[in-house]
Amino acid sequence: QVQLVESGGGLVQAGGSLRLSCAASGRTVTAYAMGWFRQAPGKERDFVAAITRSGSRRDYADSVQGRFTISRDNAKNTVYLQMNRLKPEDTAVYYCAATADYGGNYYYSGRYNYWGQGTQVTVSS
Repeated sequence: QVQLVESGGGLVQAGGSLRLSCAASGRTVTAYAMGWFRQAPGKERDFVAAITRSGSRRDYADSVQGRFTISRDNAKNTVYLQMNRLKPEDTAVYYCAATADYGGNYYYSGRYNYWGQGTQVTVSS
């Protein structure tokens, strides 16, 4: 079992940047593929990005492709989401998640076994 804690959220102006961190404890993060999801008020939780155990494969939602970068530092048991050129529509609670599955589609939230508590990102226009 792994526990996930997100940090790094906050208020930023449109065009700005934030870096979210997801610190894992308990079982090593190398046992999991990791993902970031987000949920805006009144909307469903949406996929943002995912990264495989080795970091060799990274998937992104079309809406963040080219602006966001997911990475991981297995030695630090931490996963990151660098968010650049932020837009007001990026405003949401961002969640880190871990899945023990291998391969396939990492877009589906139901594949993820563990979730963090979320961190708020607010982008002002």
